Amino acid sequence: MAKLESGLLLVSAAAFVLAACGDTDDQSASVTEPAADVAMVEATPAPEAAAPAVTVPAAAEQARGHATEVFWGDTHLHTADSADAFALGDRLGPEDALRFARGEKVTSTTGTDAQLLRPLDFLVIADHAEGLGVTRELYEGNPVLMSDPTLARWNKMMHAGPEQSAKATLEIIRGHAMGTNPKILQDRKVMGPIMRNIWQSRGSVIEQYNEPGEFTAFVGYEYTSVPGGNNLHRVVIYRDGPEITNNILPFSSTISEDPEDLWAALEKYEEKTGGQVLAIPHNSNLSNGQMFALVDFEGNAIDADYATRRARWEPLVEISQIKGDSESHPFLSPNDEFASYGDTGWDLGNLTLSTLKTNDMLAGDYVREALKRGLKIEAETGANPFKLGVIGSTDSHTSLATADSNQFFGKNVRVEPGPKRASRVDRRNPDALRVAWQYLASGYAAVWATENTREALFDAMMRKEVYGTTGPRIKLRFFGGCDFDAEDALADDHAARGYAKGVPMGGDLASCGDDAPSFLVHAMMDPDGANLDRVQIVKGWTDADGATQEHIYDVAWSDNRALDEAGKLPSVGSTVDLTVPTWTNTIGAPQLATAWTDPDFDPAQKAFYYVRTIEIPTPRWPAYDAVRYGADIPADADLVNQERAYSSPIWFTPS
Repeated sequence: MAKLESGLLLVSAAAFVLAACGDTDDQSASVTEPAADVAMVEATPAPEAAAPAVTVPAAAEQARGHATEVFWGDTHLHTADSADAFALGDRLGPEDALRFARGEKVTSTTGTDAQLLRPLDFLVIADHAEGLGVTRELYEGNPVLMSDPTLARWNKMMHAGPEQSAKATLEIIRGHAMGTNPKILQDRKVMGPIMRNIWQSRGSVIEQYNEPGEFTAFVGYEYTSVPGGNNLHRVVIYRDGPEITNNILPFSSTISEDPEDLWAALEKYEEKTGGQVLAIPHNSNLSNGQMFALVDFEGNAIDADYATRRARWEPLVEISQIKGDSESHPFLSPNDEFASYGDTGWDLGNLTLSTLKTNDMLAGDYVREALKRGLKIEAETGANPFKLGVIGSTDSHTSLATADSNQFFGKNVRVEPGPKRASRVDRRNPDALRVAWQYLASGYAAVWATENTREALFDAMMRKEVYGTTGPRIKLRFFGGCDFDAEDALADDHAARGYAKGVPMGGDLASCGDDAPSFLVHAMMDPDGANLDRVQIVKGWTDADGATQEHIYDVAWSDNRALDEAGKLPSVGSTVDLTVPTWTNTIGAPQLATAWTDPDFDPAQKAFYYVRTIEIPTPRWPAYDAVRYGADIPADADLVNQERAYSSPIWFTPS
């Protein structure tokens, strides 16, 4: 762990956070024909097919402790309390964010009426711990801060329009760099009470909007470590309410950028309060190989102690969000035709684009490779640091948790809906450029739980019975066992059978003797979205030589397609009409289900399996902008994509 330097991050954090918010193993992969006992099921296209009857009453399953409902939310939303969001123009606070997530109409910072077509079930307001709320305090004229003439002048500039507000922000950044900002900002006696008041006031608002059984508002924050521009950010989520969390302050990366020190702070919190907390890494794709490195923060090889502690405090990873998708990359998985989703622009370099990425960094950037590396490290040390469940979330800095292409409010206020946003430059390097059209309208977290409460949702996160999507609310079940069959896949009570005969996503599968394990998958389209193209199972393992391997199996698909001679499934086609834009569900299937047995199973090999469910092609948000605003979209912009859902893995360990 790094040596801790006691200190307090103040308004100068705007500079820090603004900068922040913006040998490879064998990579053989293939797609093969399903085993003979695979059942491929297409539901009828009637809307009712998206909600089949359940033979075993939900109440009975809940009594057995089984998760009966999927709850949708965003575990990573920023408001005006984040220094960078505020500096970029956001003026909506936590209460606005909560109202919006619950389905109420709000007015965005740019004056646009905004309302989710479908409310969320839960929300984590994850503002940066670094300078939490202080920039907004300056804007609102906190009397203590206004006693300093420079801060008073900045306050006036922030109210004098966008140009003057931007100048004030630049002065703050330059002052931080030069060490010339007002001394009051470094005075712990002055700033300590302000920071504590901000944290506790947020807790009160969050508690006001938390309604167990109806809507869950979590207490949380973001730890924004970005050494050398490499993204090592974590979202921290508490199981507890403000009656406990108000007794502490968030752990800031200005105290230490070493994630091990964050874990130590979380452990101390649990020991002192009896509460519970977890951390979720995000944007591993922007870490230049550091997020899932084979060494710790100080360059030491990962040992069992490190691996155990990391797995304890970080059970999940954010696999998809606005700043790209972190599942896979074509360099790592050259035979995976869907590996490039959400990589464009984001694979050029680190978060700040201060250092360009080289191919040897990619293995430490992507989740699939992390899962494989975890098996390798476990074989060497006895512990797996990357035994990760997955969720999606937005990382929006507008206070608006939107992840639908037709209702995308952008990464920050500068790219809220308008005719020029798709062409706006995000980051610039002499040899690379990131452009706003590369932002994804992504993603959401899906949690299987018994009820919509902090306790039930948090517990589901800890056991990894969660999955992530790039925005669509695809309903996905995934179980592993020893004897699933086609009847289980077709049954109305497939979930009850899954729990009775196996383990759900996020679980550990015991040995089936010499027999191969079987897996039950059931995927239903977003009832307001696109049909499904296919369901795939991604397998990773270490071979007899200790090298990591992967294999992608198409296990269920639509439209009576057949695999070609090379074992590839032909494209589902496209119905996208960019002149509207729209698509039709005349291709694909509203529901796909299968019972699948691994045809290449080796009972001596540790392995993981996860599901990737892919929709038919649909328009991306720049396509909607082109029609709504007559926007001039860059010629190289992607206007069509195939959105998806990723399950948490199931791990197989030989007995």
